Amino acid sequence: MVVIDGIVMGPQGGVFCDVHNQEFGARCHVCDCQNQKIDNTQACNEHQEMWHKYNLEHSSDYLNAENPPWNKNQGRRVQQLHDESDTNIPKKSHYFSASHYYCVETICAPCGAVIAWTKFVKSDGLERDVTSTTNILKFLEDVFPDEELRPDYICIDKACKLLQTAVANGSWVDWFKSSHFVVDGYHYTNHCSDDYLCRKWCNPAPQDGSAPNLVYIAQDRNGERYHKRAFNTQACEQLNSWLGGFESIMKRMTPSNFNWFIHSMIFYHTQQVIKRQNSQNFSIISEDFEYDDGLL
Repeated sequence: MVVIDGIVMGPQGGVFCDVHNQEFGARCHVCDCQNQKIDNTQACNEHQEMWHKYNLEHSSDYLNAENPPWNKNQGRRVQQLHDESDTNIPKKSHYFSASHYYCVETICAPCGAVIAWTKFVKSDGLERDVTSTTNILKFLEDVFPDEELRPDYICIDKACKLLQTAVANGSWVDWFKSSHFVVDGYHYTNHCSDDYLCRKWCNPAPQDGSAPNLVYIAQDRNGERYHKRAFNTQACEQLNSWLGGFESIMKRMTPSNFNWFIHSMIFYHTQQVIKRQNSQNFSIISEDFEYDDGLL
């Protein structure tokens, strides 16, 4: 089994790629404006007021005034979950600053060791779910190109949507031979109870004996028998909770610095997981990663 999840964070990219920078780099960076920009600014003479307003609102003095030291909420930010829709997306009126990547997607083993990671750009609107699941399928194909290398189970919060996309684009023919898509235990309780496809094919802990590798019988302290999940399906959530602590500095990095930093942190995390595995007192679900996975 592998577990997949994403966290909303990313570096600042360039305003334009190299090709479009040659075509649009000298133009005013206000949308739909064809005028040439003035030297040392990103706007033409007509839009200088908008450019000066942008500089003022992004200056250190302005930001410090907006967040005084005595403000208890300073620096606090509710981080958007990568699988939640952002309904308050403002329409872009200019390209004075570079856009950010949308999220970092990771593939982990249930023990917490990171197998692979990548960055996804943001996709908005009604096409977002389809674009996201298509990107995830492409990511999986890149990491597991050969059928014999693919895991038996792929656990992800949107497994049912991933399955729908795979069926729609025809890639399910290949994936069906080796893997099953299942929803992680935390998100499965929030999926529609009347969604037959999700309940039938993406159940992370079926109790009818159809997936004996996912569920086994355990005993509690009182000797009572109960069904228990065999794998930690929250491995990526736990990794993301740790990575989220660095989000405030990572979002200001250039793409190359961001890639180096997050790769180093993930490598360090994986080394710690392997070290814990090799220790005498290691258990698959350590006290640091303990969670309630009882089903009944």
